[in-house]
Amino acid sequence: MSCILSIETSTNVCSVAVSEDGVCIFELQDHSGPNHAERLGTFVDEALSFADSHAIPLDAVAVSCGPGSYTGLRIGVSMAKGICYGHDVKLIAVPTLELLTVPVLLRHEEMEDNALLVPMLDARRMEVYAQVFDRALTEKKALEAVVIDENSYKDYLDKGAVYFFGNGAEKCKDVIKHPNAHFIEGIEPLAKYMFPLAEKRFLNDKFEDVAYFVPTYLKDFVAKAAKPLL
Repeated sequence: MSCILSIETSTNVCSVAVSEDGVCIFELQDHSGPNHAERLGTFVDEALSFADSHAIPLDAVAVSCGPGSYTGLRIGVSMAKGICYGHDVKLIAVPTLELLTVPVLLRHEEMEDNALLVPMLDARRMEVYAQVFDRALTEKKALEAVVIDENSYKDYLDKGAVYFFGNGAEKCKDVIKHPNAHFIEGIEPLAKYMFPLAEKRFLNDKFEDVAYFVPTYLKDFVAKAAKPLL
């Protein structure tokens, strides 16, 4: 039996969930962000209070580890580490693009058996963070930051159906016109979808070093000049 607290802050959405034995039993979301620094602490307190009130001991903390928003990932991972230290529990890292595939696999059973999944996160302009999986979540193309054009993923599209989703896929609709390209709207990385991936890592003892773990940023953070007050 396992109880896992999941934290997701890789995009503008802030979400927290609690799962027990692979079933989500509590979750909170805020879509008004990015305001993770303001909302995450409150969400975590409520989630931990829920577990305590139901006498469910915490076994691990799962956190979305990127890619995504530099600030969001830093806030989420810092919070996860603090909980792990304070409660003496394990840390589980869940890749954000792999997380994006969970609601797609749960909701779209009509997909072709040989279909490929391409989760995408917006990386500004026509660049996205993307990865290619089959329906068994076997990686077919490694995580990368890629500039999208009309020939992107053509080798895969020529062979069969490819499903694009995530906030990075929105800007690709007018560029990737191949007849085998399908776009799924409304797919977000949320903590309530982390439990299948987190539970699998928990059962396989795939934990992170709390002291040294860092998110997958892909790009270096570039600070912007502050706007003048007047």
